[in-house]
Order: sequence, then C-alpha cells, then structure tokens
Amino acid sequence: MAGCRDHTIFTQEDLFEKGFPVMQEIRREGKLCDVTLKVDGQSFTAHKLVLAANIPYFNAMFLHDMVESRLSEIEMREIDPSALEALINFAYSGRILINNSNVQNLMLGAAFLQLTTVREACAKHLIKELTPSNALGIRKFGSELHCTALAGAADTYIQKWFASVTESEEFLQLGERELRDILARDELHVDTEELVFEAALRWVKHDTELRTECLPGLLSLVRMPLLTPQYLTDHVATEPLIRSSHLCRDLLDEARDYMLMPERRPAMRSFVARPRCCSDIVGLIYAVGGLAKCGGSLSTVEVFHPVTGLWTMAERMSGTRSRVGVATLDGRLYAIGGFNGRDRLATVEVFDPRAGTWEQATPMNYRRSALGAVALNKDIYVCGGYDGSTSLSSVERYDVQLNRWTPVASMIRQRSAAGVVAFEGKIFVLGGHDGLSIFETVECYDPQKGLWSSGPSMLTKRCRLGAAALNGKLYVCGGYDGSVFLKTVEAYDPVTNSWSYVAPMNVTRSRVSLVAVMGRLYGIGGYDGFANLNTVEVYDPQRDCWELVSSMRAHEGGVGVGVIPVLTDDSQEEPEER
Repeated sequence: MAGCRDHTIFTQEDLFEKGFPVMQEIRREGKLCDVTLKVDGQSFTAHKLVLAANIPYFNAMFLHDMVESRLSEIEMREIDPSALEALINFAYSGRILINNSNVQNLMLGAAFLQLTTVREACAKHLIKELTPSNALGIRKFGSELHCTALAGAADTYIQKWFASVTESEEFLQLGERELRDILARDELHVDTEELVFEAALRWVKHDTELRTECLPGLLSLVRMPLLTPQYLTDHVATEPLIRSSHLCRDLLDEARDYMLMPERRPAMRSFVARPRCCSDIVGLIYAVGGLAKCGGSLSTVEVFHPVTGLWTMAERMSGTRSRVGVATLDGRLYAIGGFNGRDRLATVEVFDPRAGTWEQATPMNYRRSALGAVALNKDIYVCGGYDGSTSLSSVERYDVQLNRWTPVASMIRQRSAAGVVAFEGKIFVLGGHDGLSIFETVECYDPQKGLWSSGPSMLTKRCRLGAAALNGKLYVCGGYDGSVFLKTVEAYDPVTNSWSYVAPMNVTRSRVSLVAVMGRLYGIGGYDGFANLNTVEVYDPQRDCWELVSSMRAHEGGVGVGVIPVLTDDSQEEPEER
C-alpha cells in the first residue's frame, strides 16, 4: 500500500494469480463464453478477451476488424485439435505440459498462433531429447519452422556425434543435398576420415540403383589425402563402385598425387587436406607437474575448462615431475618421464579422469626429461629428450593394449626440448637442441614407412618451444634461440609448404606448452628470462590475436600439458538412446 496526504493506492499482488483460475473455471462451465473454435469436428469454447490478451494470433483477429471478430463460431485450420486445446488452456493458466508425444504438434500450433514463449519451450524440450537416431529429423523440423535455436542445436549434435548419427535409419533416408551439406563441414568430429568415406559409401549402397550417380559428388567432399596410404589402397581403390567411375578414380589419383608430390599441393583444392576440427567439443586442459616457486619439481595437476575459464585442482601424481612429456589417448592422460629434482625418469603414470586415479604403466626403455610425447594411430610415441648426460635421438612407441614400449627408428639428430606434434598422419619434431646447438630444423616420422625425413625448417631457431596443430596448420610459439627468450609465433601451411609469422604472444615464454582446444590455441606457463610464469594466453586464428585468460593456480611454469575431450556434459560415453 502506498499513498500521500489526500489518497491511497492499494495493490493486490496476487490478483492475476487468483483471477485467471477463476476465469478458467467459468470457461469449463460454459458460462460467459463468446466464441467457439472448431477444428476437425471438435469444438472449444472460450472468451475472446482472454484469447486476445494472451495469444497474438487472436489479438490480431479480434482487434483489427477481421470478419472473424464478429463471429461466434470460427473454423480453424492448420492446427492439431489437441494442441489447440492445450494452447487455449495455456492462455488461461500460463501452464502447459510438454512431452515427447505432443511436443511437435504443440510447437507447430504455437508457431501458428505466434506464441513465441511456448514455441521456445518446445524447442528446449526437443534439444534435451536429441539422440543419434532422431537428430537429423529434429534438425529438419527446426529448419522448416525457421527455429534457428533448434536447428542449430541439432546441427551441433550431428557434428559432435557424427559417427553414431551415420548408423541411424534417418541418415540412410537423407536427400543428396542434405548429405553433401553435412559431409562438407569442417566441424565434423571424426577420429579418422575413414568414417566420412564409409558413411558416404553406406548411404550410396542403401539404394545403389538410384544413388550410384551421386558417388563422385560425395567422394569429392571426403578428404582423401587424410586417409592412410594403406586404406586408400586396400579399401578405396578396391571398391567396385569407385573402380567403375572415371570421376571417382580421378579423385583417388588426386589423393595419391597429394601424398607423393608435395610440390603440386598449392594447385589442389584447398580443403581436401585440411583436418576437420569440431570446435563444439570441449577439451579439458590438464597442466601436469612442472616447477614450484622455489624451482623444485611438482606432482601437482590442475585442470582448465575453456568454457568457464576456470582452473580447478585434480588428483596429484604419485611422484614429482618437471620437463615431463604428456600425451592423451582414449580419454586418458599419460605423464611420461621428466625430472624429479634428482634423477631423469623412465617411469610412466596414467590418469583416468572418470575414476580420478593415477596408475603406473610400464616404464620406458630410456630415462628422459625435456622429451616430446604424442599420440598417433592408437599408440604413444616419445622422441628425444635428455638422459642426464646427453641429448637423445632415440624414439620409443608405447602399445597401450600390450602395455609395452618398443624402440622405433631414431631421429636424424639428437634433440631435447623440441616441439613434438602429430600432424597429417606423421610425427613432426621441431627445433630443440643437442647440448651445443639450437635448431630451426624440422624432421618427420612416417609410421607407415618407419622412416624419418627432413621437413621445412622454421623461420627462427627455437628450443623449449610450444607446438600444436590447429585447422590444418602447424604452430610453434616462444622458446629460446640461444640469446633471446622469444614470444614470436610461426605457422606452417602444408598446402604452400612454408612457414610464416602470425601475431606474437603478449608475453615472452620459454618452456611454454601449447595446445589446441575448441578452435583456439592456449599458450600455458613458461619462463620469461627472469621468472617462471603461471599466466596463460589464448590465440584466435580468425582474428590473429592473443589474449590473456585465467592464470594457473598452483603452478609456476614448466608444466606438461594434455587435452582430454569431454563429449557430453557429464561423461565421455557414447550418447544413449532415450
């Protein structure tokens, strides 16, 4: 109650809350109703005033001198009777039940009656119910209703769970144009391009007679240079549908030329060798081990969530490790070798984020700190490092299934503190030093041939650098060139077979870790020539700029870093059908 000297204003806060249920009861009794809505032989009585006040469609009908405004009976079309009844009840109560049985009819009815809030509520319900077997149908439904939120969410789901979606009946019923739209996307989350090839072939073989002529167009969207030579030879080249098509054989030859003749790559279609990158996949960044303020090695582990921008603590390792190699494979994180403050280590620990526990794995054959570690083709490789007396050229491969390390061909040069990255089906080792010289040179290991070869040298010699692959390019950042601590950044483009500078970091960083997450690069920690760093910055390749984000909480640089993708909000398991 409010007032002044000569008057008082009284407000009953619950008037509408109490009044509308009374109007609903009056309607149920058929009293004071002045309009009957008819659809498919069913009739619903109501009050024009209530409908006009709460449903935009009827507001326009009754208040703008339309013919229906003078009628007591109105024939309705293009709406389901049960949906109309539910939406009339909503106009009186503000409540509506949405379930899997009525959601589509309700959403269609809400769109027809211009009830935006109900339409949005239906869209949110459908988004929660997305599965591999219905995502394509929901995307089509959202597009037909021009509901960008629903269509966009379904698109994101399809990209994120592409492999599972392609096994659905809806996938086999797609039209060619819809399928081409999906296969062309950079954002598909696939472990290997084989999945894309096999999905296209499966769709064609579902109706070979009518769809065979579509195969060349679909195959042109498969990034065949990303397939292994063995797969091209054993599966693509031997497929009868491809062998019988001149256009398909041309595409196969293009892939072979790309692999065998790098000098021709600039003339080829630019997207064919660009790895797909699903920026919708959240990857948690694990910072492992590293250095304390006093310079000692740590067992500490912390985790950065790129969506929230926050660091949180994770389970510690059993031992301390700095200059540690880190790799991730099948949702697990491997901390390999390093320095514990006294000794170079050969030991290996494995972290399972679902259980929140570390376990010991088989040690390497050699002690290594300042090593490079990377996962490729379901194995983990470690390259070079320092054993306490010399830089190493040796390389080992870890078979996860057998829990066994075996030597593979050694690098051309001894290298420690180098960048090591899996890129285009090979292992790239970049820069580093041998105890005497710091390198700008690059070498590549082809696991199919078991051989190392020289790659294109960087523009700057660097050791203790960060290296990562993103959007079909190889990036290196920071490091030390023998006289200067660096903040410069270079990118290697395999199409032009050349390096070029991009925007430098904001902070000088040696011993920096670099990882790619959600379409961006994160430069983590390091040493600026005066102090160890806990700061982190992120690079946006679209804007070519670096920005500082939240600093680590418990580390002072020198960390090993790995990324574990999180495919759902609460698990990494395949989505379940509901």
